[in-house]
Amino acid sequence: MRVLIVDDDPDLRRLLVAELSGAGYGCVEAATGGQALALAAAEPVALVVLDWTLPDISGVDVCRRLRADGIGTPVLMLTARDDVRERVEALDAGADDYLTKPFSLEELLARLRAQLRRGELQPTGSGERLQHGPLLLDLASREVHLAGEAVHLTLREYTLLEVLLRHAEQVMTRQDLLAAVWGEPFDGDPSLLDAYVRYLRRKLEPAGAPSLIQTVRGVGFMLREGPPRE
Repeated sequence: MRVLIVDDDPDLRRLLVAELSGAGYGCVEAATGGQALALAAAEPVALVVLDWTLPDISGVDVCRRLRADGIGTPVLMLTARDDVRERVEALDAGADDYLTKPFSLEELLARLRAQLRRGELQPTGSGERLQHGPLLLDLASREVHLAGEAVHLTLREYTLLEVLLRHAEQVMTRQDLLAAVWGEPFDGDPSLLDAYVRYLRRKLEPAGAPSLIQTVRGVGFMLREGPPRE
């Protein structure tokens, strides 16, 4: 498995390459956001280790562009920022996890393994179609349509929608959704779920459209047409 390491600090890149290579991973390096975007588009990698602060564009913007281009590769964000709002910004941009500097190499490797393990647990298509109201998901082609219009989703967004469609009109707890989408046992940040629900809502609930993914306070979420349940 190859990992793309994006950081403008050459010493840190060398250290990460040495550690990851010793753990059996192949490594690709980038010192700028532009290089990272070009490499991610040209060479498939299993995971991106992405520094927030880069000399040209921020890691958050790199992450946004990856997701906008339909690249769903897991992203582990490295940041010296420990403000909750900034961490939420990284998750909203499409990061799958974050690690605050300074960090231990053991924790970085553990988080990397967790992200790769969750990717391996993603379900595969079987030719089945799932439909609820205006939503249609084709498991064979992994295509999603809303009222006949194609909707482009990242891997995590697609998997979350599939789980919700399989349990349409049923309340899914936060714990069940985290385990189904990110793997069990889930040992990451539970706010990932809220971030990806927001991503789906933006794509499936344009202004004026009826609500499809509804919040069940204190429990979780459900896919349901119509006004929210009390």
